[in-house]
Amino acid sequence: MDKIIKTIAQELNIKEKQVENAIKLIDEGNTIPFIARYRKEVTGGLSDEILRDLGERLTYLRNLEQRKEEVIKSIDEQGKLTDEILQAVAIAKTLAEVEDIYRPYKQKKKTRATVAKAKGLEPLANIILEQKETKDIKEIAKEYVNIDKLSDEDKKNKDKVVKTVEDAIAGALDIIAEMISDEPKYRKQIKKICYREALIVTKASKENEKSNYEMYYDYNEAIKYIPSHRILAINRGEKEGFLKVKIEKPEDKILNYIERDIIKGETQFTSMLKETILDSFKRLIEPSIDREIRSDLTEKAEEKAIKVFGKNSKQLLLGAPIKGKTVMGFDPAYRTGCKIAVIDETGKVLDYTTVYPTEPQNDVEGAKKELLKLIDKDKVDMIAIGNGTASRESEMFVADMIKECKRDVHYVIVSEAGASVYSASKLATEEYPDINVSIRGAISIARRLQDPLAELVKIDPKAIGVGQYQHDVNQKKLSESLTAVVEDSVNKVGVDVNTATPSLLSYVSGINNTIAKNIVKYRDVNGKLKNRKELLKVPKLGKVAYEQCAGFLRIYDGDNPLEVTAVHPESYEATEKLLAKIGFDKNDLKDKEKLEDLRNKLKNVNVAEMSKELDIGEMTLGDIIEELSRPGRDPREDMPKPILRSDVLKLDDLKEGMVLTGTVRNVIDFGAFVDIGVKHDGLVHISEMSDKYIKNPSDVVSVGDIVKVKVINIDRERQKVALSMKV
Repeated sequence: MDKIIKTIAQELNIKEKQVENAIKLIDEGNTIPFIARYRKEVTGGLSDEILRDLGERLTYLRNLEQRKEEVIKSIDEQGKLTDEILQAVAIAKTLAEVEDIYRPYKQKKKTRATVAKAKGLEPLANIILEQKETKDIKEIAKEYVNIDKLSDEDKKNKDKVVKTVEDAIAGALDIIAEMISDEPKYRKQIKKICYREALIVTKASKENEKSNYEMYYDYNEAIKYIPSHRILAINRGEKEGFLKVKIEKPEDKILNYIERDIIKGETQFTSMLKETILDSFKRLIEPSIDREIRSDLTEKAEEKAIKVFGKNSKQLLLGAPIKGKTVMGFDPAYRTGCKIAVIDETGKVLDYTTVYPTEPQNDVEGAKKELLKLIDKDKVDMIAIGNGTASRESEMFVADMIKECKRDVHYVIVSEAGASVYSASKLATEEYPDINVSIRGAISIARRLQDPLAELVKIDPKAIGVGQYQHDVNQKKLSESLTAVVEDSVNKVGVDVNTATPSLLSYVSGINNTIAKNIVKYRDVNGKLKNRKELLKVPKLGKVAYEQCAGFLRIYDGDNPLEVTAVHPESYEATEKLLAKIGFDKNDLKDKEKLEDLRNKLKNVNVAEMSKELDIGEMTLGDIIEELSRPGRDPREDMPKPILRSDVLKLDDLKEGMVLTGTVRNVIDFGAFVDIGVKHDGLVHISEMSDKYIKNPSDVVSVGDIVKVKVINIDRERQKVALSMKV
């Protein structure tokens, strides 16, 4: 365990004590959000992201140690365990290294070498490998020809017969070829050479075929430099049959390296050993090394893509809510009509309909009349337009329509990724059993504007669609990563226990699907919860779950004003003592006039001294002071608000040099896509993000950011716009 702690501490650049304490908390069943928020003193303030990385490495390194034990035990049972093997296994840092060491001792399927060994040719192989014998090898090999020594029955079995001297030598060389391919130090060095000097080379599978992969039809790049998005693009191109991919290595260098280690001067065995080394490399080593390198590159690329996807998703989930507004959700379409749903400020559906302002019906006047009537009747403040099919035409229609509006109405373009997945889901059916599937998408679009987090948790995170190649990566890892992202986001914001849906509650620390449903059932039967302690009456929600979830659940208009904050019940006593020491009590949190005075007093608290007086950690006290300064604050309020539009911009309106304001929709390895109000998002390439060198676009922008951009190129034929942030 000490070794694992040391390794993680070095990798994450944190103290061993922090790692040790974090592991103890994880092993005790505490969730990452709970540890990150309420056990800062124990972990030295490790963030949820570092704790997630720590948890992943902990699982990997424990699996590695377990595999090492299994390998040592297996080799020992074969009576072949040596100090060298023990040492090699002990210093191995990856599962791949351990498997390379174990390779010679694995139970093998039938191979040319195993057949040759069964024929008794191993001693001959050893003679050739030792290169000491001066007697002609053909003379020595005669002793291994057994055709005359076998029974008639055995002669029928090819796997037992050595007919000629040539057969004996060939069999012995097959044994040597496998021994070379099984040698861990060769495999390790060959991989090292490949990672340093090999190229990934791609060619077109079919000449002159049009595809998205044309840049890779005659392409090569050094393995050590190729970025993750190119690896995933090449993999997809190969999978779809457009590309042939190979790894080009410095073959002579590799063969020379093995030859220097095996061949001991010029002897009668030299040329046959050279041929055997080449055979071993081509037939046995190269195919498996290629697989391992491709697999390793893919794994690293997937890891990067999953991280990017997670980061983008988190930003989307933490998008600023639009509170207190009645919203019209507008789900655009052509033939089947645009679906409309109006929801009030609490998310309740007021009206829904279908209009046909787009092709083929083009009933612009009829649609306008109906929607203006709804806007007036339901006092609509904003229109949320989905960004899918027919979005552009719908936006032009809406921009034109609101000019005739009596009310001050703006529209916002909202990502509708996953809305159709949600519409047809079991959850949507439970929420809106009497509403048509097609209308549910419009409700989801409207609600996403009001509260992105509450709505997006209902959708499979993969369907949110902010990333690259999310359908090509390891789906289990992607799912685990995105679930963790949603969990961290939900717990960062906090959840109103009296209004939250089961899908939102299920992401709260310590609450599973069953407990989430039980909370809603309890609410339905007993009315609103008045305090956090009442949670203990919810079936299946015991003391352990209560400890994990209580601080993340908010109770507004309840018995205890502290419960609109993230202050944990375990800190109530210390919090009330703090308030008393500066001349306040918890009920003053409800009084807006006293709140300003309280804030000023809290600013002047000496945290180091007060933490000793209250017998509470400094980090915990710092969090309590922050919560008391802004009780009931939604952290998303600090996020950029969506851009409100009232007029439409066409591609034809764009000119090079124009400066516009846009919303970052997606961040990828090579840049960011920005919505500037035309049909297709413009691309800001990484080289156009800053005058300084940028390693990663996500260091500069995040999904949802509002940015100023300059139009630097317009490809009207392909409808692509290149943008620059160097405004």
